Formats: sequence, structure tokens, C-alpha cells
Amino acid sequence: MGDMQGREVELDVTGIAHGGISVARLDGRVVFVSDTLPGERVVARVTDDRKKSFWRAETVAVLEPSEHRREHVWSAAALDVAPERRAGGAEFGHIALPHQRALKAQVIRDALVRTGGMGEAEATVEVAALPGDDERGGTGWRTRVRLHVDADGRPGPYAVRSHTVVHVDDLPLATPEVAEAAPLGDAFPGEQHVDVLATSDGGARLIIGDQARSTVTERVGDREFQLDDRGFWQVHRHAAETLSAAVRDLVDPEAFDPRAANLDLYGGVGLLAAALGDEFGPATRVTSVESDERATEHASENLAEWLGASAVTGRVERWIRQVASQAGAAERSRHRAATVVLDPPRSGAGREVVEAITELAPAQVVYVACDPVALARDVALFRDGGYDVDALRAWDLFPSTHHVETVVRLRRR
Repeated sequence: MGDMQGREVELDVTGIAHGGISVARLDGRVVFVSDTLPGERVVARVTDDRKKSFWRAETVAVLEPSEHRREHVWSAAALDVAPERRAGGAEFGHIALPHQRALKAQVIRDALVRTGGMGEAEATVEVAALPGDDERGGTGWRTRVRLHVDADGRPGPYAVRSHTVVHVDDLPLATPEVAEAAPLGDAFPGEQHVDVLATSDGGARLIIGDQARSTVTERVGDREFQLDDRGFWQVHRHAAETLSAAVRDLVDPEAFDPRAANLDLYGGVGLLAAALGDEFGPATRVTSVESDERATEHASENLAEWLGASAVTGRVERWIRQVASQAGAAERSRHRAATVVLDPPRSGAGREVVEAITELAPAQVVYVACDPVALARDVALFRDGGYDVDALRAWDLFPSTHHVETVVRLRRR
């Protein structure tokens, strides 16, 4: 082995894998190849031949394009740029938008069937567009961008799958406010990164390196949320309202008890807890659990109008395990009647959290996931604990990238 690295090969691309990578075969061997899509024949350069089971490669030229290929939305990431200099963060930018969504639906379906143990029919999903994305061709949606700074102090995105800073002239996925404010031609000697963000109440701002935090306001419908300027908030300009609506839509009102021990895990600044409160009224009890202390402080203010809402700082794994192990009989019945909403990080909730939730045996679980494979692993754990998916939706929160948001409802068998 080891003699194919750097060599160019012709590949027929047959499928899509998670991570924005397509699947091809070369003499029976699987090759994961970037910057292409199923149905194409390409010339690709082998970048990794160390594993027996699969190789990795990068497309350098397209011999037979798919009917779904379009001109890349970001010239800095296009095929005429050397693979190691292509800007990262727009790995589906060369695919027509409706087909991007079809490929994402396929990735979700494959993960839920293969890893999640669901049947083909119950894993059927369509990925919905967010407002304005079709009109803008999947550009102009990012309200937050991190630029990394190279040794000379010049900012730019990382190249795909590397920590090489590349210099670009534009940021087409960013909203016009962010794109305009981005200091692409400036120098920031000694800094590691510059964040550019535009909040929904207007105006873009730069956060240079580790400068002092300040509080910003985000608006979702009629509601305002306070958060740190560098705190977590959904990136797509319509994501927060879309996910709030998704949670309200997927919580089954028949199974919702406002007086139960309802939970919002990985709650951030209280976005989804507030969605529950708005849907089910002022008497709604919900505890939001979040490990970032500053986010929890903001959540307490953002949820202040619900007397039964509270925000707790804690690592979800530790917090929920403690609740599950210490709950007395009265508390157990309040947990059995509960609705649990969770929005874990990309790595998923994991065994410890899922097992503690299924031990508490809530009436329903609404799981918001930004990674279909992590979701599928957790769905398999929920199945082991007696819970099945009975509703499934997906949204294209990250157009022109491979990322996709999936929301499922799980019910006790």
C-alpha cells in the first residue's frame, strides 16, 4: 500500500455518505471522494490510501457531470482551485438546491435504517427549505462567521478538512450584513480568530480574539432573547423561528402535561423552553439544563415570565443521572407525565443521557439533531430503552453545506 497517494484515478460516483462526501468504487474498493455527487464520472487525486477498507480522494476534474451540478456558489471553493486551497464550509455549493435536499434526506434515511434500526418506510423524510433560500440559491443565510488568522495576521476561512487559512474575496453564504462587515483585507497580528455576527435586531459586529463579552438581543417572532455575543445561537437567519415552530409542532398536545417535570436539555439561552411555554401557556413547568453558566444566566431572564420555568447550570449527563437515581415516587410520576426536549451538540446525547431519560420514562421525547448519524445512534439506544420514533421532520438549516437538522418525536412503546 501507500503507493497510490497523490495519483490521479478515474471514478464513477455511485452514492452519498455522511459528511459531504460521495462514494465511488475502484476495482472493488470504496473511495470516499469530495466535490462531486452521485451520477458523475470524475478524475480524482488519491489523498489517503492507508486503510484497506477505503481510500479518500479529491475531485480535480469532471468528465461526465451530473444534471444536478451547478456552478459553485463560492469561487474560492470551486474545482479550478487546488484541492488543498479550496475554502471549507460550502461542500454542497456545486449542487442544485433541490438535489442538495434530496441527498440530505437520503443521508438521514440511511443513518436511521442502518444505525437507528428503523424500517425503510418509517424512516421516510423530506428536507424542507427555509424562507428565502430558494430565491437566494442557498446563499446569504449565515448570521455568524468565524475567520481564522494566519501567521501574517490575515483572516480567512480554513481550507476543507485542514487548518490552513485561505484568503478569499467574498463570503457568499453570509448574510449581506455579515459579508459587508467581514474584514477580509485587514490584518490582525497576534490574534487567532475574528468572529463576524449580525443579530436579528440589526447591525453587524466584529469580535476580535478573546475581547470582553457583551450582550446581544435576538428576536424570534414577538419574543426577545438575551445572549452573549459569542454564545451559541442558531446560525441561519430563520433557524431559531423554524426550530421553535418545529418543537411546537412535534410535541403532541394530547401527551403534554404542563404540570409535569418537563425538561429542555442542552437548553442554551432558553429558545426551545420558551417555545413550549408559548404553546402551552403561563402555567407550563419546564427546567432548562445547560452547561454554559453565562447561557443559563441569560436563560433565567429569557424565561422569567413563566413561574414554573427555571434554568439550571449543569452538565446534562451528570444532572440527569442524578435526577434519575434520586427521584422519589411523587417525582417519578411527574417525570412519567413529562415531555423531554433535547438539542444536543453534534456528537449526540450518548448512552448515559439516553439511558437516564428512558429510566425516567417520560411520555414523549422531542429530539433536535444537527447530525443524522449521531441521532441514529441515539435512536438505537432509545429503542433499547422502549422508545420508538413516531414522527420525523427535517429542515435545510445549512444550505450549500452537508449539514442538516432533523427533529424526531419518540414515544414509549
